[in-house]
Amino acid sequence: MIKGRIHSIESMGLVDGPGIRTIVFIQGCKLRCAYCHNPDTWNLNGGMEVTPEELMKKILRFKPYFSRSGGGVTFSGGDPLVQPEFLLEMLKLCKASGIHTAIDTAGYGDGNYDEILKYTDLVLLDIKHINSDGYVVLTGRDTKDVNTFLQALRKSKTRVWVRHVVVPGYTDTTEHMDKIADIINNEIPNVDKIELLPYHVLGVNKYETLGIKYRLDGVEPMNKERAKELQYYLISKVNSISNTNSRIS
Repeated sequence: MIKGRIHSIESMGLVDGPGIRTIVFIQGCKLRCAYCHNPDTWNLNGGMEVTPEELMKKILRFKPYFSRSGGGVTFSGGDPLVQPEFLLEMLKLCKASGIHTAIDTAGYGDGNYDEILKYTDLVLLDIKHINSDGYVVLTGRDTKDVNTFLQALRKSKTRVWVRHVVVPGYTDTTEHMDKIADIINNEIPNVDKIELLPYHVLGVNKYETLGIKYRLDGVEPMNKERAKELQYYLISKVNSISNTNSRIS
């Protein structure tokens, strides 16, 4: 019997996909992002163990709320790709119940991507940096895994929202955005939306509780207005060099 481990469930998510979403935070992550605000999801053995059927019963309780808004279920984490068999079974159950599915991922998992994407309507893809060296600095891992996921994504028809955290002194320049634009246009298909997320320090207290050193100690939160300016710049750049007639928002 397939079982998975989840951290928590949020019943009324408004930002992780279209409409009102039920967000399932799946336990486990291969990355150790310097700015992660959920370090308590890193450990694959943490959280609570559930079967797909048990979790589906909980999700269906919320269906009247999210279905009327054009919403659905988003599997987040951690990274949901770390538990591919459990994730795939959940996606299949959701699609069988007519529920819109999304996965919020950095593309670092344990394979079975082609099959997972067959049942995924939307990927919220978190791009960490512009190159392998930058990935190592911010996440502790190089780009090998995410490149494997992108290969599968390019073969699929799944729609994509690109996300990128803007960290002062690390990822907050127009030159950096130029390179992100190149990555989006050359490597990521079916992009409908781009979101720049301003770096914040709301999860720092979790590091203190868990006894983990916070690697960006002293870095001030990203100015939200500047992040909006960079997002507008990035979207304009992507649209100006896009090879398709579709316009990204």
